[in-house]
Amino acid sequence: MTTMFLLDVPENQQIVAVADKDATVAVDHVGPYFRLSAPGPIVIDRRATGCRHAVWYSSVAGLTDSVITQWDKDAMRVEAR
Repeated sequence: MTTMFLLDVPENQQIVAVADKDATVAVDHVGPYFRLSAPGPIVIDRRATGCRHAVWYSSVAGLTDSVITQWDKDAMRVEAR
């Protein structure tokens, strides 16, 4: 299972909203964090989020048994380890 956490702050809302459009991604809360999990990779298109680079590159708060395999100006891809 691929699992990532983002702090629940207004700046991250669009990232979570884009991820939530993917039917394979489940979004819930754990304390002050959004937890995004999926049976396969989680892929988020940066342009679809409308995030500026500073927000984009500071959005991930943590991972569980997962690794970031892409995190550039185009997309973020997180996969299970």
